[in-house]
Amino acid sequence: MKIESSGKAIAPSNAAEVRPRSPETPGTTVSAGTEKVQLSSLSSSLAKAEASIAQAPVVDTQRVEEIKQAIAKGEFKIDAGRIADGLIDSVREMLANQR
Repeated sequence: MKIESSGKAIAPSNAAEVRPRSPETPGTTVSAGTEKVQLSSLSSSLAKAEASIAQAPVVDTQRVEEIKQAIAKGEFKIDAGRIADGLIDSVREMLANQR
């Protein structure tokens, strides 16, 4: 399939105007002409979540390989009680952070 140019220049659209970025403070109202933007507290929650994700530890590839080998050899033991305790602790921490 061949695309042919008509030779006509296309004028840029006003919809693609570059506007300054609004501040990232919750509840802030920014006015540009007749348009208004109001950021909710959700924006600050999202910023906190992004910061938490950025601080998450990197995967320990050596440990992953050790576990893979133990599973392949049938030597990997699962401690259901330890897993349950960890899940409960995680939920408690998550609930405490929501307050």
